[in-house]
Amino acid sequence: TPGRDFSGVVVDGPAEWIGAEVWGTGGDIGFTREGTHAEFIKIPLAALSRKPKTLSHEQAAAIGVNFVVAWLGTVDYAQLKTGETIAVIGAGGGVGGAVVQIAKARGCRVIGVDRHPPLADSPAGRLIDEFVPFDEHTAERVKALTGGGVDVVYDSVGGVAFETALALVKRRGRVLEISATGKRRVDFDMIDFYHNETQLLGVDSAKLGVAESAPLMTALVEGFESGALQPPAIAERFELARAREAYQSVAAGTRGRVVLTM
Repeated sequence: TPGRDFSGVVVDGPAEWIGAEVWGTGGDIGFTREGTHAEFIKIPLAALSRKPKTLSHEQAAAIGVNFVVAWLGTVDYAQLKTGETIAVIGAGGGVGGAVVQIAKARGCRVIGVDRHPPLADSPAGRLIDEFVPFDEHTAERVKALTGGGVDVVYDSVGGVAFETALALVKRRGRVLEISATGKRRVDFDMIDFYHNETQLLGVDSAKLGVAESAPLMTALVEGFESGALQPPAIAERFELARAREAYQSVAAGTRGRVVLTM
């Protein structure tokens, strides 16, 4: 059974959890254990995390993997601090938009980098401080805006964007990579890399099972309940019986998340 993200109600288990509204995600569910595109799912007790009271189940089910990989990279790995500047390559995408929100909630300056300006009603469109188009002049424009480079780059594109990502950070800057769009093998100047003392970090939320992902989901709750974080737009809703149509819709491309409901 496929399906990675979820939001629902506990119907069996310890008495203190019966009836609790929970949410979650995990790199194991839908892959090495039965997934969430079903009426019921069985998960470990450690995987339970109470969903934000401010979100509906549909909204909560659309958070999972994008916000977990965004939090894992920015907070756990790069340890992004208030007042730092982060460049987000692919800011208009699902993960990029989550990174933008988390960074702004932590009091950071955010530079969005993408091939096209973000939609005005998207997280990137509402929250980024500056937009820089992704082209052969990206690095010089970002350095001009920052006086030499950013503290952190979150590259949600990778591959064809990798060399650009390395060129955006100041000395001892942190570069986060989660993808390999266009090519999986890359070249870069090793001398420039070590002279700049760049920290290069790979981020893979698929390595976190549903139990390991639960603390990150819990860490996100405060942001959604306070309004500092906003759920992504839901493009389409399908009842479980129409799951095939939902998958076809995702394959065709949507401007938002697609959710399955009971």
